[in-house]
Amino acid sequence: MPERVDRDGTPAYRFLGVEVTRREAAFLVLGVVVLFIVPDLTTVSDSLQLSVIHQGLLFGFAAVGLNLLLRHTKLTSFGHAAFFGTGAYATAVLARYAGVQSVGLLLLGAIAAATVMAAIIGVLSLRHTGLYFALLTLAFGQLLYAIALGQSALGGSDGLPIRPGPANQPLLFGTAFSPDVYQVLTYYLTVVVILIGLFVMYRITQSPFRNALDAIGQERTRARFIGLPVRRYVWAAFVISGIYGGVAGGLFAVVRQYVRPEGTLFFLRSGDILFMAILGGFRTLVGPLIGGVVLVFLQDVGQDVTQYYEFLTGAVLLILVYGFPRGIVGSLRSGGIVNTRLNELRREPSVLSTWGRTAVQSLERKVTEALTSLRIILFGVD
Repeated sequence: MPERVDRDGTPAYRFLGVEVTRREAAFLVLGVVVLFIVPDLTTVSDSLQLSVIHQGLLFGFAAVGLNLLLRHTKLTSFGHAAFFGTGAYATAVLARYAGVQSVGLLLLGAIAAATVMAAIIGVLSLRHTGLYFALLTLAFGQLLYAIALGQSALGGSDGLPIRPGPANQPLLFGTAFSPDVYQVLTYYLTVVVILIGLFVMYRITQSPFRNALDAIGQERTRARFIGLPVRRYVWAAFVISGIYGGVAGGLFAVVRQYVRPEGTLFFLRSGDILFMAILGGFRTLVGPLIGGVVLVFLQDVGQDVTQYYEFLTGAVLLILVYGFPRGIVGSLRSGGIVNTRLNELRREPSVLSTWGRTAVQSLERKVTEALTSLRIILFGVD
């Protein structure tokens, strides 16, 4: 049964180690319900496709792992697709060359491969911080991409199918299902894995381990002086983030039943994962997950609307970034800028005109700065 506790003067409830207020509990229940009814919601409109939402959740889950580094150690990885791709390719190799058919075993193989890869890259990269760390992770990611692209055993640019055994597909509960049923069942499997992963990440972020990471992120030298084994803690966080990427990659391979280097290991995938964490709100637990769904959905819808979908997606993302400076979830949560602005608007509706003038002035200033920079670049004068 939930235990009633007091959290900074606000009534809250603790259950299975998770402490939430009534408002947070309501949003939690709503979020879980929405996740489970997504297959039904996608039948309402053609613009909502289960495969698109599913892919967004998978990349968002990888971003949840990256967020552990970004939020607590202040390290930015430009090569997180390395672990996503490692998980995906481990699944493909096991299915093709070892004949593994069980989805559970394929995912265990993806986790093992991503863990080993994260451990190795972490040891080689974490000697550096800041820009050098980011560039090293990018280099390792591109190295893996080049290996996958150049090895015929990995399918080269064509990639590898994941269609093992007589059933010509991975087996769920030892059974082969029709494509439509398989798509829905793998979606529910993803939802269960995501909920478990979020619970584990929540426990990590409420533990002394998180406090140590925060201390390291704020000031490494001070953390070292108080006795924290800095490199060991950061390496552990790096490996955990890599495991999340590997799980997401393994599920991606099982769902798509095909992997290619461009879709899993290319450096732009790392950029997508990093942007998802920031877009959703990297100071929140579920923000990266929301960011993943939003980004993938925008990219898919944009391609259906116009051939200039990249411009459309970029424009919408700029609006989101400027309108939600702490990310979508971070800005919508209690105390965020959106709630603050709405409260101001309720108290004094005339403030809307002030916001309009401020926005126009800010836009004029940004345009002037951009034109000045362009003139300097073209003519070399200020």
